[in-house]
Amino acid sequence: MNPTLTDVAQRAGVSLSTASRAFSDPDRIGRDTLRRIITAAEEIGYVASAGRRSRSSLPTRSATVAMIVPDIGNPVWAGFVKAAQAHGWNRRQTVVLTDTDGSPDREREIIGELHERVDGFVVCSPRLPAHDIVELCGDTPLVLVNRTSNEANSVVPDAADGLRQALEYLRVLGHEHVAYAQGSPLSWSNQTRVEAIQQLADQADIELEVLGWQAETVAGGQAAAASVVASGATAVIAHNDLMALGIMSGAAALGVEVPGELSVIGIDDTPLAEVGRPTLTSIQVPMSRAGVMSIDMLHQQLTAETPAEPRMITLPTQLVVRQSTGPVAGWTPARRDRSDG
Repeated sequence: MNPTLTDVAQRAGVSLSTASRAFSDPDRIGRDTLRRIITAAEEIGYVASAGRRSRSSLPTRSATVAMIVPDIGNPVWAGFVKAAQAHGWNRRQTVVLTDTDGSPDREREIIGELHERVDGFVVCSPRLPAHDIVELCGDTPLVLVNRTSNEANSVVPDAADGLRQALEYLRVLGHEHVAYAQGSPLSWSNQTRVEAIQQLADQADIELEVLGWQAETVAGGQAAAASVVASGATAVIAHNDLMALGIMSGAAALGVEVPGELSVIGIDDTPLAEVGRPTLTSIQVPMSRAGVMSIDMLHQQLTAETPAEPRMITLPTQLVVRQSTGPVAGWTPARRDRSDG
């Protein structure tokens, strides 16, 4: 196997981004550091890629974009990738898809391997810290999806507003005790949602039960179902639709009726939300739009003459009500008193 830039960086004792600059922009590196990197490259037989495209040539040539997702088996990413690939074709971008299986080690390995072979990265719901990803990508243009950073462009949904809508809806239906089924402990989205729902539940005077971490899959939801039922909550919001569907399946196996005894809400509003019985109430996240926006942001970076300050695009979310939610037993709609005057 030919030595890579990652091997050079490790041997020279520098970051991957510093090693990259030694070959792409050596004037930005100190003389001693540059000498150490070049020496390390010569010792292990590393040869810088001659095929790496210059930024100035990209407007008239096709660019290769690495799109890194945590789980292509989750339909939320299928819609995202489909929209990004279609829009990338118009932007003269070839999208190469890779799946990390939710592993930060795999994420690091993929970025290191592709660093010299692609013109840009779109990294979705990363498990690595944002700063680490920026360092790994070096001077290669980067867009983060479902992760904020003051060092890179990012596209994120307004999760707090979607959760606000969900809690307000449940509160009106008489639910005063709600559970939240967490996803992966490495998920930035999960962390931000927990923080948001805790604050919103307190404001709405709702008792909130935050349950333990689970895999962000149907099986993870099935595993969480017993904890949901044991919590005594009359409603549950799951980290994503897959977990929500798993909770519905697990609750049915425990003899708990949805929505008669337990209301269930997912997040993402994937096509699967309309397939189950009952159909799933879910917080809609416009991931197809996120795919288009990520390609646009990357295109701007690839064609810009000078780097621009990183910016964040926040996308709206919307609660979509279906059959998996209903009022608590004995619920009566609140009515306003009206006077004749």
